[in-house]
Amino acid sequence: MAGLDLKASVYIATSLDGFIAREDGGLDWLPGAQEGDGAAGDGGDEDHGFREFMDSVDVLVMGRNTYETVLGFGEWPYGSKRVVVLSSGPVEIPPDRVRNVEWRSSPPAELFNELSESGVDHIYVDGGKTIQGFLEAGLIEELIITTIPVLIGSGIPLFGPLTKDKHLAHIETQSFDNGMVQSKYRVIG
Repeated sequence: MAGLDLKASVYIATSLDGFIAREDGGLDWLPGAQEGDGAAGDGGDEDHGFREFMDSVDVLVMGRNTYETVLGFGEWPYGSKRVVVLSSGPVEIPPDRVRNVEWRSSPPAELFNELSESGVDHIYVDGGKTIQGFLEAGLIEELIITTIPVLIGSGIPLFGPLTKDKHLAHIETQSFDNGMVQSKYRVIG
C-alpha cells in the first residue's frame, strides 16, 4: 500500500446481481430513488450506517460519471466535505461547489500519495471505474457493500477485471428488516 496512515474505503450499494447502476447510469432501482415506489424495499429512516461512515471520512474521491449523477440529485448530499473528481478530461464544477469540489486526472496511486502527504486520514472511494482503479492499485483497505434485494439484469458492475486475485477477510454482515444485507470486508491482498 502506498501510504501508511491513509485509509481508503468503499461504501456502496449493489443489486443482488452485482450492479451499481443501470447501463445508462440510472439508479431508479435503489430504495427511495422514486418517492413511495417501494419496488426495491423501503429504506425508511434507516441510513444503514452511512452517516457514521461519512463522519469518519475526510475526502471523497469519485469518478466523473458518479459526480454527474450526484449533481442531478438536486440537493448536494456531501455538505462541505471535500470531493475530488477523477476524470481524464476537465470537469465543470458549479459556482456553488468550487469551494469543496476539485478535479484531478492523476492515477489512483499518485492521488492517494498526495492525499496521504497532505494529512488526510480517510478517503471514501466511489464510482465503478474509480473503485476498480483503486482496488487494482492495491489502495482499498475496506469494502462496505449493501446488497439491495432486486435483480436488474444488466448494468454497471461493481467489480471488473483484475490482474490478480484480491483476497478479502469478512468482518461482519448485518441484515435489515427491509431485506437489505450489508457486508463489511477488509482487503488482505
